[in-house]
Amino acid sequence: MKKRLVMGLSWAALACLSLFAVTPRFWEFRSMPDFLKGKFDGVSVSPQGRIALAPRIENLAAPAEEFYLSFLTAADGSLFLGTGHGGKVYRIGKNGEAELYFQTAEMNVTSLARDGKGVIFAATSPNGKIYKITAKGQGQEFFNPGEKYIWDLMFRASGSLLAAVGERGGIYEITPEGQGKILMRSDENHVLCLLSSGKAGGLLAGSGGGGVVYQVAADGRSSVVFESTFEEIRSLAVDAQGMIYAAAAGTRSKIRKEDPAAVSPPTLPAAAGGAVSVSISVSASPETPFGPPARTGDGGAVFRIAPDGVARSLWNSEDEMVYSLILREDGTVLFGTGPQGRIYALDGDGRASLWHQKSSEQIYLLIPDGPRTYILANNPCSLDLMHYAQGAAGEYLGSVLDSGTVSSWGRVEWDADVPSGTTLQVQTRSGNTLEPNATWSDWSPPYQKKDEPILSPRGRYLQYRVLFKSTSGNVSPALDRIRLFYLQTNIAPVVRSLEILPPHEVFIKLGDQDEILHGVEPHLPGPPVSGTSSRGFAMTKKAERKGFRTVVWAASDENDDALIHRLFMRKEGEAAWRKIQDAWTESLYTFDTMSFPDGIYHFKVEASDAPSNPPGTELSGERISRPFVIDNTPPEIVNFKAARNRDVLEVSFEAQDAFSHIEDVRFQIRPDAWRVVFPVDGISDSRREAFKFTVKLPPGADNMIVVRVRDAAGNVGVHRQVF
Repeated sequence: MKKRLVMGLSWAALACLSLFAVTPRFWEFRSMPDFLKGKFDGVSVSPQGRIALAPRIENLAAPAEEFYLSFLTAADGSLFLGTGHGGKVYRIGKNGEAELYFQTAEMNVTSLARDGKGVIFAATSPNGKIYKITAKGQGQEFFNPGEKYIWDLMFRASGSLLAAVGERGGIYEITPEGQGKILMRSDENHVLCLLSSGKAGGLLAGSGGGGVVYQVAADGRSSVVFESTFEEIRSLAVDAQGMIYAAAAGTRSKIRKEDPAAVSPPTLPAAAGGAVSVSISVSASPETPFGPPARTGDGGAVFRIAPDGVARSLWNSEDEMVYSLILREDGTVLFGTGPQGRIYALDGDGRASLWHQKSSEQIYLLIPDGPRTYILANNPCSLDLMHYAQGAAGEYLGSVLDSGTVSSWGRVEWDADVPSGTTLQVQTRSGNTLEPNATWSDWSPPYQKKDEPILSPRGRYLQYRVLFKSTSGNVSPALDRIRLFYLQTNIAPVVRSLEILPPHEVFIKLGDQDEILHGVEPHLPGPPVSGTSSRGFAMTKKAERKGFRTVVWAASDENDDALIHRLFMRKEGEAAWRKIQDAWTESLYTFDTMSFPDGIYHFKVEASDAPSNPPGTELSGERISRPFVIDNTPPEIVNFKAARNRDVLEVSFEAQDAFSHIEDVRFQIRPDAWRVVFPVDGISDSRREAFKFTVKLPPGADNMIVVRVRDAAGNVGVHRQVF
């Protein structure tokens, strides 16, 4: 009898904790994408997001080599294994003992095939050759196509051997006597995988460099069945209804075979009916070692192509590459990926579930053997056998959860089915480093009771794991949902920047009939001229308003608390700050400087998280501006002299200002236009400047000169004198 568990751990007296934000938070995992962030060991996850025990995997003893690249099962139950970097073929007997069966002259055995008499054929690369191996240690070169790579081998029913090659992509047909001819040349640089189509000796082929699926007739005539948006078609399968399943991966290359050296050779395995092969990344340069690279950033997809040519993507990923794909005898499509070493399954509706995850990075080959499946994995390499029956135990390890700061943990709750004869246990651990290490706490005891607090100590990071066990055959416990609560330690807000805009600069709200200033102080003297808006700067424009000054700032809170601001000003020489605004919610403030005497000031913004915390527990942070000048007094023009000598006017004067430097000086004698004049020292850069210049008076010129002086605060002083 099944018992439905909804287990939870209680939350105790959160409101009274003075160091914490008032709102608890939680992480929840209840879908397949949620759970895929973690790691699976002996457990699977369904399309609906249910985790349960996976089919049993048996690790097989295999020789220690850098890479496993090809695999073949024999009629007597023995296994043949081709390796990389050593160019060896091993035979693993039914007793599990491995022996070196044949040593090739090349680095890699990329494909193995067996004819009707049980004779083994091995393809090698680079500078590929095909060897015929008749017994242990007995083999000879069978065919040399003169191609750099041989990616796949497949026997036809007629007894001829087909070989997929690169980097001049094509397919060779070789007679039993070892006489070969080119059957088909592709537009791509590599043909990676071969599969019998079951149509009068025809076959399917997948290419690399353009990601194309070809239909190839018995006489070599070819047509394109499907062109993917990926660089490679690595593996193919066909079901009883004629549906083609294609594994695609890699970034699509726009370069065709006219420049074969510019196209990187295939990087991953490709499987074909009757023979299994693997392709790996190489360089066009013979000096570069040949082997599977740690390639990242390339995605993959699985397509289903109907007999009418319509293709549908059943699964795709931006960061997982598909290495191998097979069709099991029960109709299930399995495919292996990297770099997380995962095996996925597609049901009849094309929905993907995760069946297994291994500690190796890449699932290079999946090889069907009745209800069982052999698995070749690399980095590190391993050989495994996946059985039809369910495993007895497994573990799901959740991803490391970051609370953002040191936090206290609340409760954990989950939904699960736990049939009789099975158990499901949840544990947690915590620490203060992103990667768990020796500084983390030990795993907590399994949580079993309701309203039991999370036992892991306070910290920034939390991780959970779920243990599954069954003693009842194919009956498994199943997890549907898990939720973990936490409460962050309250951290004071930070005012990250504070800027005083130039004098008279304001922001005006767009789209309104009346011009409304953003962030303006609410109590201005005289008739109302503005308002406020919380729409931010996106819908505003800059403008000038005489006498106004705008302050903008940016404040943040690690707890994401709502913030209010207190605004202060202090004149240089004063000890106390004057509060000019309380509980301000905008991130800018515009005020009328006419209310303040001229002088040098500082502005202070204090950000508080009071809206999100109980009274007395709020925290605040502040920032003080650089000194700025309030100057609403025009500059003075003193010691003015204007002396006329016939048609020449000699002018001298001094311009001075108490707080701002002199910025611009111009004069006018009508009817001429205004003209700029520079000070005696050549640059206006101080609060007192001397000016001396002469003007040639044209006939009919007025006898009055007007001088206009503007300071850096925008104030203008004017002097008029008749000469």
